[in-house]
Amino acid sequence: MAIVEVVKYDGAPNVFAWKYPSNELGTWTQLIVNESQEAVLFKGGKALDVFGGGRHTLDTANIPLLNKIVNLPFGGKSPFTAEVWYVNKVYSLNIKWGTTSPIQIQDPKYGVFIPVRSYGQFGIHIEDSKKFLLKLVGTLNVFDDNSILQYFRGLYLTMAKDTISSYLIQKKISVLEINAYLDEMSNYIVERIKPTMDDYGIGLANFYVNDINVPEEDAAVKKLKDALAKRAEMDIIGYDYQQQRSFDTLESAANNQGGVSSGIMGAGMGLGMGINVGNAIGTQFGSVSNALNTTGGNKKECVKCHAAIEAGARFCPSCGYDTSITESENSNTIKCDNCGTFYSENIKFCPECGNRYSPCPNCKADIPEGATNCSSCGYELPVPCPKCGNLVHSKKHKFCPECGSPLVKKCPKCETVVEGSPKFCPECGEKLS
Repeated sequence: MAIVEVVKYDGAPNVFAWKYPSNELGTWTQLIVNESQEAVLFKGGKALDVFGGGRHTLDTANIPLLNKIVNLPFGGKSPFTAEVWYVNKVYSLNIKWGTTSPIQIQDPKYGVFIPVRSYGQFGIHIEDSKKFLLKLVGTLNVFDDNSILQYFRGLYLTMAKDTISSYLIQKKISVLEINAYLDEMSNYIVERIKPTMDDYGIGLANFYVNDINVPEEDAAVKKLKDALAKRAEMDIIGYDYQQQRSFDTLESAANNQGGVSSGIMGAGMGLGMGINVGNAIGTQFGSVSNALNTTGGNKKECVKCHAAIEAGARFCPSCGYDTSITESENSNTIKCDNCGTFYSENIKFCPECGNRYSPCPNCKADIPEGATNCSSCGYELPVPCPKCGNLVHSKKHKFCPECGSPLVKKCPKCETVVEGSPKFCPECGEKLS
């Protein structure tokens, strides 16, 4: 082959390392290197000299290491065989990555196994040309962005899977909510991958997780989304799962095609189903209950709102409460505000969870600690005077009737009115006693 007079880069823009096709050089050969590149000279399989941007003549002044290997007869000029590698050092910021198949992860919030897919992009640049060529490129003629994806696929997929799993477990969030943490996960993956990339002379500029999604056609995903949609519907309308089951039962009974008596019962139960949702047809349900009541004109009291209802009625026409729950536990009229267990009002502590019974002075319902109003009847609870401890209704009195102290709590430093029981003033940060 003829001796090459000029050596310059002729590769694609997405190539990180490109080998010049000819290796017949001479000490008069001109080596042209762009400012965004470096050229590395190899002789006998060893990396010798690195050339930066500019025009270089391959003479003894520019190739001191080569001078020790190449015999230079003919007055210091000689042909020789060597390889020239060009390394692009520009930042490549659009290398796309993605999971080839969904990752099976157990949702920590709902306990179901869901397939998860993720994709994004990352950016790199070559920091050490020699290390990059020796450790990663080897005997390849071209090393481009596809080669980067192939070599590091195991690394970034493992990091992405571990990061997604860690965030799900530590944050205790659902797979369907994890997209809110994409920035945090991206920064976390950069810290995990960067040391490995540095070992190969590659600098990691950034790593982005653009999206984490689930296959819509998966059976587990469909079932979970249907359940969440149903729960949202119940929250909007204002009923729970137990009441929904009651609705289904009542609807089936109302649609039963039986005799005359069955038709009457079905109509009554169909009306009753609507009452548990609201009070719109409470009056109509009461009239049907009167017709169906076999105990005469006996009345009973709703445990929840204390309204008088027919003895044979199951649902209260005023609040929609299912009275069968209370009737099954005649003496258990108090519901624990902590665990929901029913027990007698003569008991001081819940037999199920041990929560102390704190009765409302008006309706005797169990009141949570620190509450200012009864959740059952709305009764305002008295609060202790900050000076003498006398129980006072703060909305009725501005000053304690016992000691005359003001009931409005103010910051001692800035005199800002403080509501509730904070430890520090929300205005100036002064510690409150």
